[in-house]
Amino acid sequence: MKTFVLAFLSVVMCNLSCQSQSKSPSKTKDVSFEQLKDAVLYEGSLYRAEAFPSQYIKARPVDVWLPKDYSPKKKYAVLYMHDGQNLFDSTTTWNKQEWKVDDWASKLMNSKKTRDFIVVGVHNIPQIRWMDLFPQKAFESLDKETIQKLFERAANANKDTKLSGDNYLKFIVEELKPIIDKTYATIPTQEHTFVAGSSMGGLMSMYAISEYPDIFGGAACISTHWVGGAPAEFNPLPEAIFQYMEANLPSSKNHKLYFDYGNKTLDQFYPQYAPRVDKILKQKGYTKTNAVNLFFDGTDHSENSWNKRFDQPLLFLLGH
Repeated sequence: MKTFVLAFLSVVMCNLSCQSQSKSPSKTKDVSFEQLKDAVLYEGSLYRAEAFPSQYIKARPVDVWLPKDYSPKKKYAVLYMHDGQNLFDSTTTWNKQEWKVDDWASKLMNSKKTRDFIVVGVHNIPQIRWMDLFPQKAFESLDKETIQKLFERAANANKDTKLSGDNYLKFIVEELKPIIDKTYATIPTQEHTFVAGSSMGGLMSMYAISEYPDIFGGAACISTHWVGGAPAEFNPLPEAIFQYMEANLPSSKNHKLYFDYGNKTLDQFYPQYAPRVDKILKQKGYTKTNAVNLFFDGTDHSENSWNKRFDQPLLFLLGH
């Protein structure tokens, strides 16, 4: 039988030494954001806390994008996004691609198609990205025998493991959000707070609104990585994710959910799961007014695909 290796577990097995966490209380009151004057932007300005401290996860950069007419006298909704280093400036990204978040946000606000908002981008740390972004409770719902089987088929299976999705969310909710609300002119309530990401960030956005429904009013899950890891013959992760969603998706009365997918490169594995996603949304009481699962034919798994359609989730979540 052909051997299948779950690539995500080769990352999960990363030695815990690469994920050392602060054991002392986070000094969030000392966090400051410095303007990146050399950032290449469509409009607006970009600020960065180079190593945002946390008692929950490894410190990392956090970026804040402000629209060109930002004023402390106004009030803004907030969109929290994962993989923050890929959002704004392609001249600094590993693949020279970007989401063009500042482009779409500026165009939509300038044309009064969305409410005013700012964007907070949490950078990933590549070596531990999977551990930070996988819905932790979904993985932990698997029985020990199944988990052991996954480990046996994975590379580097002799290494320790530690998922950190729950701590990643605690960082955003308990440490980052209070500083953002204190530093910038935000509307801190649930109906003005959103979360978005792609691939593993799509899974984490779904997880964020499910774990903290009183914090987030909407989530955009773009090219959501329903596979969970690398495509494999033995892969219980999609079912674990869907069972988590069936039990934990937030109320349809005061939340919005945006999902989408393509069918090229890694996205080719996603269309098979669309009926299951649609069924779960319907079961949870969602309608087309507050949940969508859109198919973009011919699109692949890249920032260049996502930046061509990023107006869609922005309009859906933040549109007037």
